[in-house]
Amino acid sequence: MAADTRPLAIALMGPTASGKTATAIALARQLDGEIVSVDSALVYRGLDIGSAKPDAIERAQAPHHLLDLRDPWQTYSAAEFAADAGRAVADIVARGKLPILAGGTGLYFRALLQGLSPMPQADPAVRAGIAAEAAEHGWAAMHAHLGEVDPAAAARIHATDPQRIQRALEVFRLTGRPISEWQKLPGVDRLPVRALKLVLAPRERSVLHQRIATRFDAMLAHGFLDEVRALRALPAMAQVATPLDLPAIRAVGYRQAWEYLDGQGSAAEFRDRGIYATRQLAKRQLTWLRGELDARWFDPHIDRASLADAVSTFVGR
Repeated sequence: MAADTRPLAIALMGPTASGKTATAIALARQLDGEIVSVDSALVYRGLDIGSAKPDAIERAQAPHHLLDLRDPWQTYSAAEFAADAGRAVADIVARGKLPILAGGTGLYFRALLQGLSPMPQADPAVRAGIAAEAAEHGWAAMHAHLGEVDPAAAARIHATDPQRIQRALEVFRLTGRPISEWQKLPGVDRLPVRALKLVLAPRERSVLHQRIATRFDAMLAHGFLDEVRALRALPAMAQVATPLDLPAIRAVGYRQAWEYLDGQGSAAEFRDRGIYATRQLAKRQLTWLRGELDARWFDPHIDRASLADAVSTFVGR
């Protein structure tokens, strides 16, 4: 069997609040690496506190890529991410550095490491037609329609996720074939690296829940609500008819903050809803991670020595 000569990379995965940022920075400093964010919220400018985006001090400790790529009223697809991340990784490898892919967005990791399913390109006319129907009937009705033509996709896509509902309906209308069938096809354009997949996750769920609550309270203390008020005050955002449909504002915590500032519930209820939504995100992330059968799991606070050994063995240092 021929030796695998692909460049090395580390894929640092895990649920929210599991300590990925600190670990990624430590590995980058130790291994002369650069960090590529694999997080769908960190691509948006202005989503800093609520997304736990690395701050200036953290960015000064190691180079970071794929932060602040879009304004919060714009969209960003997995295909766009895969293309941008591919270029970033190629540049890092060309500089003789080690790419460290760090984040919690499973769809982005899948697009990078397994490749994207070969689906049709976006069609502006079809998308406009779907958007017009949604404006008349509502996205809940469009989700129900998706359930009729593609039950598997509808079961996976939430009724409050218009971007993914629109894409699933678009693919079906363009091809007559459910997007769930397209997604089963072998991926193309996989990232040409040999990646060590590491999952950071506390062994006890209660520990993760406490970390989530503590971090959410810290975000509030550091001005999370003021950050969302600033987003709401942006002139371009004021032109958006339904801001809660934007991928950026649907990010965990931001949706709950936006609704609270719209007058929904008390401050205590907002905190509870924000923490609950973050726990639900962590649950979904853990479910996806369990499907990564070639990944190695570590508790970042208990398994530091074994984590270090796994990395050292992989990179040959």
